[in-house]
Amino acid sequence: MRQRARPGAKARVLSALAALTLVAALAAGGIARGERAQRGDLIVSLDGQLAPLKLPRGRPAPVSVSLEGGLQTAGGGELPRVTEVQLGLPSRGVLSTRGLPSCSRHRLQHTTTAEAREACGGALVGSGQMQADVLLPNQEPFRIHADLLAFNGTVDGKRAVLMHAFAAKPPTVVVLPFVFHRGAGRFGTALVADLPPSLGPWPHFAHFQMTLGRRYEYRGRSRSYLSASCPIPPRITAGFFSLAKVTFTLEDGGEISTGIARSCRAS
Repeated sequence: MRQRARPGAKARVLSALAALTLVAALAAGGIARGERAQRGDLIVSLDGQLAPLKLPRGRPAPVSVSLEGGLQTAGGGELPRVTEVQLGLPSRGVLSTRGLPSCSRHRLQHTTTAEAREACGGALVGSGQMQADVLLPNQEPFRIHADLLAFNGTVDGKRAVLMHAFAAKPPTVVVLPFVFHRGAGRFGTALVADLPPSLGPWPHFAHFQMTLGRRYEYRGRSRSYLSASCPIPPRITAGFFSLAKVTFTLEDGGEISTGIARSCRAS
């Protein structure tokens, strides 16, 4: 009989931290490439790419999206608490879950990365990694290294991406939903994660890398979780489009965000 990862007292504290860290997986640390924006002492960064770059002009084709990002302070001080993270995806893109298996938060709780794959592998839509330095009262700072898995799911009847994070040392597991909402402007789809006060203290450093994309079969047809086109005018072979935007809402009510544009080639 296999044993599930069940954190002890310290690990339960880490689970709350990891929930925040997972969004710090959209929330902290510096990256060397990509776009940046600054609000006071706070700097947000985002980088990413679309694969493949060569796409049809007039119809969507299967793609995957890789994102990497962070939030840091210019002076190296502590990061502010983040209460919401919103990831915007382009209006011209297509995100389809028709025929794709769905997973629940309950099935992913208290699971290692391997157990989560076994429980909900049919709903897997992405993977990545994150790390964070965590400060607890009366303890030396320590670093969490976690594997990330993204699963197709629902929350209160709404489509969602369930982010599963597992760290082996110390044993830490958390499942955090990013719920689909209608976006605005160039970003027609928004994935939104709320971070209530019950999640506990905020980690002081984190960094993430995540790739989303999935090909699957449904009713004898090949389908893709993500699809996109390169709708540029005739006689032009390459152009730019808005790929992603990340927005962090801070405890003081302020926001900080940045977006990235990338190129595509028309086939």
